[in-house]
Amino acid sequence: MAVDVVTEIVIDRPVADVAAYAGDPGNAPTWYVNIESVEWRTPPPLRVGSRLAFVAHFLGRRLAYTYEIVELVPGERLVMRTAQGPFPMETTYRWEPQGPARTRMTMCNRGEPRGFATVTAPVMAAAMRRANRKDLARLKALLERERGGPGPGGGRTIA
Repeated sequence: MAVDVVTEIVIDRPVADVAAYAGDPGNAPTWYVNIESVEWRTPPPLRVGSRLAFVAHFLGRRLAYTYEIVELVPGERLVMRTAQGPFPMETTYRWEPQGPARTRMTMCNRGEPRGFATVTAPVMAAAMRRANRKDLARLKALLERERGGPGPGGGRTIA
């Protein structure tokens, strides 16, 4: 059974801001609930062929996997894929303008579980959907909160 989870959100920031922040692998631990760390396996900048090692916690397990960037259209789409482990996965980010200062971000996770993972695929899909909703809500809150630059309590502007 294939897993295909699509989640989207509208963020009150221009496409360039959302794509630059969400498409920067170094920011992933900030807005992904389950990602602990990201390490470059190839030299930056991000481009087709770049490889990134992720460490995450999902369904009570520690996961280490390497994504390879297979498609990159700046400000529009980023596709990364892993073929290792019991659950090969492809993750796609899409950014679409919803006016001059709003962006629809869509996150798609697709995979073909192997071995025992095929039995747990429906549970994995539901957990992914919940996690993706949390991740995109966290990204939205982070980007919208920081849109105006530093406020009374500090903060930073995202370029």
